[in-house]
Amino acid sequence: MVASDYFDGRVRIQYGDITRLPVDAMVNAANSTLLGGGGVDGAIHAAGGPAILEACKKIRATTYPDGLPTGRAVITPAGNLPAKYVIHTVGPIFGQHKGREPRLLADCYKNSLELAASHGVESISFPAISTGVYGYPLHEAAVVASEAITSYVEANELPKLIYLLFWSKDSMITFMVKNAFK
Repeated sequence: MVASDYFDGRVRIQYGDITRLPVDAMVNAANSTLLGGGGVDGAIHAAGGPAILEACKKIRATTYPDGLPTGRAVITPAGNLPAKYVIHTVGPIFGQHKGREPRLLADCYKNSLELAASHGVESISFPAISTGVYGYPLHEAAVVASEAITSYVEANELPKLIYLLFWSKDSMITFMVKNAFK
């Protein structure tokens, strides 16, 4: 269900299952191991099948042997998902980054969007990064995400369609009340 569109329909806020939305790329709120976990991460790995895990293992072996740093993003095939790619990004754990949480969360959005654009992605879906087990308050994350996406959209043409997808209607409404999209 589309709840609201911004930037002439370029940014859409809705709720539903991120693993079912057909897009060019879906963003995974990953943990630094890239080996799957709970929440969105677990759902994406489960729905996408073993191709995602195998690609993540290669990234760990060749590029990030100590794990993906917070705020960075990497791309893999999407396996069985209705997407071409999965972009994995590690959000900040709220209260554990000495006040750098907003910058790190903004980097998740910015780096994911830049990586998507470099791969010709026209449509992308984001979960509410760090707002689950990582404890980032949704109302604070909404402001950071809105500002990061606004800054990116105003300066770049790709992706052409950005979904912010929430698991529940209540989460989506909280985000919409607190977001900075104008």
